[in-house]
Formats: sequence, structure tokens, C-alpha cells
Amino acid sequence: MSKTTYKRADRVADQIRMEVADILMRKIKDPRVQSVTVTGVELTADLRIAHVFVTTMETEQAERDTFAGLSKASGFVRAELGRRLTLRYLPEVIFKKDVSGQRGDRIMRLLDGLHGDSAPPLPESPDRTTSGS
Repeated sequence: MSKTTYKRADRVADQIRMEVADILMRKIKDPRVQSVTVTGVELTADLRIAHVFVTTMETEQAERDTFAGLSKASGFVRAELGRRLTLRYLPEVIFKKDVSGQRGDRIMRLLDGLHGDSAPPLPESPDRTTSGS
């Protein structure tokens, strides 16, 4: 039997991601944090620190306000996690901005720019419906 490489930290991080998303959606009353999406959680191997990655579709100023609200609510989120999870040590929750979507969009724009005007047209396949009869 092969041993799986799925670490306990990965399983706990996935559970924390689901619980934090639920807490932010249902329990937090602060209007600054109503429009966030939890995209992932990275947990240290010793399960002491949880980096919670969130994204928001707000303007730059509203995004700063959102992260200020998340920073202020991190203690409440950690306490609520303590009620929901059975862990010996409850990880410290640190909210971070997820930039992977923006990075992916930038890469796609760069790739499209490479292939945009300078790419030769693809040869067309013969049309089979209008073959001469």
C-alpha cells in the first residue's frame, strides 16, 4: 500500500478555509468585510499560523478598509474557529490579499499580446458541406 502525501496541515487548512468563509458570511456584522471571498489557506506545518487568502472586487480604498475590518475581526474569527474545530492549538489567523487571479490575468494579457497581431493566420479546413456534387 502506498502512503499518501496529503499532510494533516493540508486537511486542516481546507477545513479552516470552509469555516472562515462561513464565519465571514454569516457571523461578521462589519459591513466592510461583507464582500470578500476566501480563496485559500496556507497553514504552517506546526499548525500555529494560518494565512487566509481573500479576494475582493472593491476599489483600492474600499479594499484597504476591508482589510482593516478583517484585521480587527481576526480575534473573533479565531475564537469562532475554536468553537467549531477540535485542535490542540488554535492557529493565529492572518488575512492576506490573494493576487493569484491578477497575476494570471496579467500573464494571459502578455501571452495574448505575443500572439495577437504577429501570429500568422491558421489555415482553414476545407468546408465539407459545400463539396461539389
